[in-house]
Amino acid sequence: MILDSFLKALGQLGDGRFQRVLWMGIGLTLGLFVAAFVALRRTIGWLVPDAVTLPWIGEVHWVERALELGAIPVMLLASVFLMVPVASAFCGLFLDDVAEAVEDRHYPGLPPAPRIPISTQIWDAIRFFGTVVLVNLLALLIYPFSGPFAPILFWVVNGYLLGREYFTLAAMRRLGPDGARALRSRHSGTIWLAGALMAAPLSVPIVNLLVPVLGAATFTHLFHRLQARAPSRP
Repeated sequence: MILDSFLKALGQLGDGRFQRVLWMGIGLTLGLFVAAFVALRRTIGWLVPDAVTLPWIGEVHWVERALELGAIPVMLLASVFLMVPVASAFCGLFLDDVAEAVEDRHYPGLPPAPRIPISTQIWDAIRFFGTVVLVNLLALLIYPFSGPFAPILFWVVNGYLLGREYFTLAAMRRLGPDGARALRSRHSGTIWLAGALMAAPLSVPIVNLLVPVLGAATFTHLFHRLQARAPSRP
């Protein structure tokens, strides 16, 4: 069920609505990290003097350049962790566009889903952004002691957070907040595994830019499959 939902989402990446959201997300995400890198470089240039005198070496002029070059891997490393909340916030703002494209192709005949108010989308994105940042900062304290299990811990933690958020957003379009929470609680294990599948590519720079669109589409499929299995009310 999870793999099939993911493969269907992957197969629709050529859809025009997917492409629009994808490129919009790539532009916003790259713009964010370029702005952060420029700000970091300017901060280094402001804090580090043009020349530094070192014991037994004398005056050197390459400290600022070395720090600027070192900022590149730092930003790449930061993108692995910060891409989680950024991708999630982006997904929350543009879920409807991706979900509608999925439903038009794979679930024709459904009545139109009510649009989630933009104020609700923005608040949910901010709330989840803060939650994921806080959880990942706490997890950073554990990663150094996890050894080879650090990537697994990353996937487990963020799989839970991403699965919870993506599925809730997808289900809330059709069931409302209460119905979405009830369905999520009945299938928490499946949703967690699907979230871990979405968290794995977040560890790979550039590839992680695809996660918002693939996550929104995958969990839209997963929602419809789990909803179809829900017991009918008498």
